[in-house]
Amino acid sequence: MSALPSDLELSNPREKLTKPVQATLSSLKMLDVGKWPIFSLCSEEELQLIRQACVFGSAGNEVLYTTVNDEIFVLGTNCCGCLGLGDVQSTIEPRRLDSLSGKKIASLSYGSGPHIVLATTEGEVFTWGHNAYSQLGNGTTNHGLVPCQISTNLSNKQVIEVACGSYHSLVLTSDGEVFAWGYNNSGQVGSGSTVNQPIPRRVTGCLQNKVVVTIACGQMCCMAVVDTGEVYVWGYNGNGQLGLGSSGNQPTPCRVAALQGIRVQRDYRDCSLSLHTHVCGQDAGWARVHVGSVPGSVRDPPAPHPLLLHRRRVCLLCHSRRLVAPSLRGTR
Repeated sequence: MSALPSDLELSNPREKLTKPVQATLSSLKMLDVGKWPIFSLCSEEELQLIRQACVFGSAGNEVLYTTVNDEIFVLGTNCCGCLGLGDVQSTIEPRRLDSLSGKKIASLSYGSGPHIVLATTEGEVFTWGHNAYSQLGNGTTNHGLVPCQISTNLSNKQVIEVACGSYHSLVLTSDGEVFAWGYNNSGQVGSGSTVNQPIPRRVTGCLQNKVVVTIACGQMCCMAVVDTGEVYVWGYNGNGQLGLGSSGNQPTPCRVAALQGIRVQRDYRDCSLSLHTHVCGQDAGWARVHVGSVPGSVRDPPAPHPLLLHRRRVCLLCHSRRLVAPSLRGTR
């Protein structure tokens, strides 16, 4: 799932606009960050210093945030060492993540374990947390208790964007290449097989000679937009979420032919929950639609089709198997 716009304001801080599976660190002008339950553990002085924040974990019980002084702090239950503090002990007081001292965050994402993938403004990649499926990319299946720089096959690359599925990871480099690793039961790392990938591997196939400009992950699928505006997808497709007109899994990148002639902008929005994904690219999209969420019956559109979206709305977000459309800057 991709980053929220840096100038997006929350009229209601309780509205968690990050996605449940994958969410990037977002520069949000939160009017009252203290209304987020996890932040009730922070003092008023600490809240005033927060510049960016990412709430994650199955119940939103963990948070990583940066301050106006460019320091990184973590707080919460610390499942599988996802706070990166070197242990698995919960902390009810914010603790500085000293192992990333001096680093500035360019992109951050998390998976279901949870595991964390972070890119710095210098193009470095650090991972930590749950690692049962090698989603940390360090060649092992041991949980990572502290941030570890991932350099295998990335040593001469500058990573500019990261994305996480439930148990796999995806990164985009400055030269438009995509690398993936981790759980691969449905072909979500794009290698052409279903064997787990323990270290970063370049996603090639149809992307071999393409310049990718942005990436996204569903729980077990991936998407990439190239500089020509074409969309490529791969991974789990049991509900037709890849938009290929079928429901078979796709182990390598495949262009979404139904979007021929539609140039998807770089700042498209994506969101994913469970086993389905919705992508907003101009006015075309596809997703599983459920009764009670939007007018109409339950259906699984197998390919992109026009959606009637308010022009001010930026995305359809999936929460607990419902589709909701938040508005930009609090407008309706």
